[in-house]
Amino acid sequence: MPILDDKQRQRAVEVMQEYLQAPAVAGGKTPLEDDAELDVKRVEVIQTLLQPLLSSFLNGQIPVQDFKSSIDSINKKNELWGFKGIKGQMFFNMVVNVADDIEECKQELISALSVPDSEVLASSRIKTFTSYIKRIGEGWVNSGNTKYGTPKTGSIPFFLSYFWQIQERKTWPAFYTTSVQAMTDLNIWQPTDDISSDYVAFKQIHDELAVLFTTTSGTTFDLYRVEHVFWYKGNLEKTVNQQPVKPVVIDNGNVHIVPINSVDKLPDSYLPPIISILPAMARHEPSLVEAATRSGTSLPRAFEKNINAAFTLLGYETKLLGQGNGRVPDGIALAEDFNYAILWDAKIRGNGYSIGTDDRQIREYVTSQSREMKRKRSFKNIYYVIISSTFAEDHDDLVRSIKMETDVNEVIFLEAEALVEMVDAKLRSPLQITIGPDALQRLFSSSGVLKSRSVQEMLG
Repeated sequence: MPILDDKQRQRAVEVMQEYLQAPAVAGGKTPLEDDAELDVKRVEVIQTLLQPLLSSFLNGQIPVQDFKSSIDSINKKNELWGFKGIKGQMFFNMVVNVADDIEECKQELISALSVPDSEVLASSRIKTFTSYIKRIGEGWVNSGNTKYGTPKTGSIPFFLSYFWQIQERKTWPAFYTTSVQAMTDLNIWQPTDDISSDYVAFKQIHDELAVLFTTTSGTTFDLYRVEHVFWYKGNLEKTVNQQPVKPVVIDNGNVHIVPINSVDKLPDSYLPPIISILPAMARHEPSLVEAATRSGTSLPRAFEKNINAAFTLLGYETKLLGQGNGRVPDGIALAEDFNYAILWDAKIRGNGYSIGTDDRQIREYVTSQSREMKRKRSFKNIYYVIISSTFAEDHDDLVRSIKMETDVNEVIFLEAEALVEMVDAKLRSPLQITIGPDALQRLFSSSGVLKSRSVQEMLG
């Protein structure tokens, strides 16, 4: 018996058709072509690396610590599933870290990771593993450790289904947050608080849609391709929300926006306009320059205010500096409870930000600011973040010099779309996405360019 009604099936088919007809993007390939290449790589990595490794672990031939490290290494070299995020490798690390009996942990993992032969058994394994995770988490906290170091049970469906799809990818879909959000936005499905029954329902809907999409399109849809439709849907909504629109001039200097055309459908984005407009601001859209002028401000200053608002929504204690405050960063974001701070600068560039034109000035004020923060506030970690549209690949020298000459731990080049993605994730899951080391701080713990997809993979 079908799970979806006619309207739900129609909505799903419409998104599927949009996906199949989507034009080429960066790199000259369509989403369909990009995903086809991704799937070929996935199958190759499964057959040559993941299946042999997983089989050895399930047969008891590999210690759990070695298995965990090997899985991490494979996924770092082959970023094909987003497993390095908080629901994948980070969850795995926490499980092993808090387990007081490593042999028991190994046996629990062997039982849970073995591919089930029915939906009933899948549900049972999720429930059993959930009980184990709750027990070791409670033991960890009762021993005087912080709750932020405990694995979250909400990560279990993705964690287990990742290993199940390695063994039978045509049967068990990976439980991606992006897919769940897209299904919810389409009113196809609403998750409950029962993660075992939720995964079974998720699987059943994927099975139904694979048949429906194949029948209506004349193109074979397996579970991977259904996943890609939902990924496309999730990112399509953010792309639409970032298109330049007609601004409304208001008195306080912020640029608020309304659609040019009448509303066709009810919005399902979690993003407020002050955040969704950030990528267009970063690209120096001419219409926004004019809008800022009419609002009695400049686009760079409005960009700084909106970025400050983004960090505030994420949960940081924020302070806007920038214009009129001498040689200082544009703003700071503090995480007192987690003992770290962010110094950030906003750079509007139509063609992307190229390091070098003002790197000396950056080093000077980052040096003074970071040392002052270490002295006055004793922050354990300080991160320097530049926010712009895109970045040229010439940042290594600046990263090295800042890390050697200042008290900054890491230097991050944050694309505006990635910052939008962070806020979207926070607003959708405010309790799970913290500013601590189990979520957002992880994004700032490695120097380099931070893109939207990396944020999705890490937080999803």
